[in-house]
Parts: sequence; C-alpha cells; structure tokens
Amino acid sequence: MHPLQFIIPLDALAAVAPILAYITLGLALLNLLTRIVQHRFHLKQAKASDDDEGLNRWLPHTATTVGLVLVSFLYMIPHPHGGMVMSVLALGVLFADFFEYESRLVEARSKSKQLSRPIAAVGASAFMLLYAAYQSVFFVIEPVWNSIV
Repeated sequence: MHPLQFIIPLDALAAVAPILAYITLGLALLNLLTRIVQHRFHLKQAKASDDDEGLNRWLPHTATTVGLVLVSFLYMIPHPHGGMVMSVLALGVLFADFFEYESRLVEARSKSKQLSRPIAAVGASAFMLLYAAYQSVFFVIEPVWNSIV
C-alpha cells in the first residue's frame, strides 16, 4: 500500500502522467503571456492612480502561476528527478513574481520614475519554459542527444 494513495488518487494520476509535461509546458507558456499582459495593466493602473493603491494583481496570471506550481508538484510523483527540478523552477517563478509585484508597488509609490519591466520574473519564467519544453518535447532532439551523449 502506497502512503500517498489516500491523498492523491494514484490510479487517476497514472492515467494523466504522460500528458503532465505537456500541461506544464502549456501553463509555462501561458504564464509568460499573462505576465506581459499583467505588466501592461500595471502601467495603465500606475498612470491612472496617484499611489500604489491602484495596482492590483491580475487574476489569470496568478492562476497560471499557482497552477504551474501545483502541476509541477503532481509531475514529481511519476517522474521524481524531472519533477523536482520543475518544482524548484516553478517555485522560483512564484517567488520572483511575488517580489516583482512588490517592487512595482514601491515604484508606483515613488512616482519619480516609470514602472520597470519584471526582468527577474521573465527570466525565471523563461527558464521554466525551457525546462518544460525539454521535458515534454525531448523526442524531437533525442536522436541528436543520444548520438552526442
């Protein structure tokens, strides 16, 4: 008897395990796109308000970030090594997103300069996207990879 069988239905997870990497890739791509849109919303909100009270998180972006973390945790059950790396990268995206939002609030309060781009969060998202693409579309580069390694 597996200890996780009462928390997570392992049979249902085994049925979707082959597509978890593709789901992670889709969420990573969607997260990167929603990050761009969220930054545009922040620029509009900062121009419209006098303080940081006008800035708020965009729900679709927050949902993709949380979904990315949860799916990467699920990916860790059938694929421990790749799932651990993916989970660490997803948590890095979550933390970078949190601190980037806080820095946007500080920039909006100062009003001395324009809101800067979320460079750290975009970088973390790009690494997450690259690793998710590596895990899900490895069959494309597998012949070349095996000939080298």
